[in-house]
Amino acid sequence: MDSLTQSPTAPRFVQNPYPFYERARAAGRFFHWADYDLVCTTSAAAVNAILRDRRFGREIPADRRAPVPDHLAAFHAVEDHSMLELEPPRHTRLRALALRAFTSRRIAGLAPEIAQLSHDLIDALPQDGPFDLLPAFAQKLPVIVIARLLGVPEDRACDLLAWSHAMVGMYQAGRTRAMEEAAAQAAADFAAFLRGHVEDRRHRPADDLITHLIAAEAEGGDRLTAEELIATCILLLNAGHEATVHSIGNGVRALLAQGRAADHLTPDRIEATVEEILRHDPPLHLFTRWAYEPVEVMGHRFAPGDRVGLLLAAANRDPANWQAPARFDPRRPVRPHLSFGAGLHFCIGAPLARLELQVALPVLFARLPGLTLAGRPRYADTYHFHGLAALQVTRG
Repeated sequence: MDSLTQSPTAPRFVQNPYPFYERARAAGRFFHWADYDLVCTTSAAAVNAILRDRRFGREIPADRRAPVPDHLAAFHAVEDHSMLELEPPRHTRLRALALRAFTSRRIAGLAPEIAQLSHDLIDALPQDGPFDLLPAFAQKLPVIVIARLLGVPEDRACDLLAWSHAMVGMYQAGRTRAMEEAAAQAAADFAAFLRGHVEDRRHRPADDLITHLIAAEAEGGDRLTAEELIATCILLLNAGHEATVHSIGNGVRALLAQGRAADHLTPDRIEATVEEILRHDPPLHLFTRWAYEPVEVMGHRFAPGDRVGLLLAAANRDPANWQAPARFDPRRPVRPHLSFGAGLHFCIGAPLARLELQVALPVLFARLPGLTLAGRPRYADTYHFHGLAALQVTRG
């Protein structure tokens, strides 16, 4: 197996990680990423197989768990109850309870509200000169939508964004002690904020997700504990907007660079365009799994306790699955990609993210048909996430 070196915080990589992925692909289905000391794969077939194989999982094996340092206790008090980090049977129970509240019907019913919110945010955009579309539109829309869905005050959107950004800093390359302390404080503040709303909803139910999560029962009358409910709300808030912010920003950048965006946002084309946005430049590039037993995948043998890095963005550009995969082509036929994962950990927020993109992007470009890039967009140094630091545009 080839061992390759590439700092995930190197400026050139931050702006364009795809050349490294192609170098890694040429090394074979699996390679050793020396900077992470991690076996990784760029192969769509291998990524898909591992995500669906129950011999791999997210939960850290008992013999690989390190003691939680005191300064991270508040973070793990939330994270240890998150279904994202758990495996069956507990994951099965938590996901089933969450899905009883987070239904496809409830999500689909949000389309008119997302459209109106898009119009409201566009009405508030600056009239003259260049402006940054990320804080003015891409960040506000998904966080307000998920706040309304859960039933928490949307005027706390800035706090929700700040807490979420701090918490996901735990998964970024080059994290520091200061980032860890910020994540722990954010988790504590986030949990305290939600605990108050959960208690209020226990006494004053409403037609919102927190109320439905409180009421959701599994077979046998099992319900979410207070800790599980808070962790699930935080997961839905974080997952419900972090990835969508990046997807909106990356998607608008790609559409503006492509030109003739309106042609790709018609009702008969919008689904394919959104899927191409998600495939071509996804918000999450690296996800990991642990091997729980001896397993061989496409010629590579994993021992129990081995960890593997799944390069989702590289898998989405695997030439075995897509013709000219590096090209952004909204007319590409729709086929499955791996931006939301696969298997039992498939992103629970995927239907909401897709709906927000399918509704918001046509509104944005219909209202601002002359929208133009003002300078070259720059990506933020937040790997293994991949999103813009700013998206300066003019109305045209």
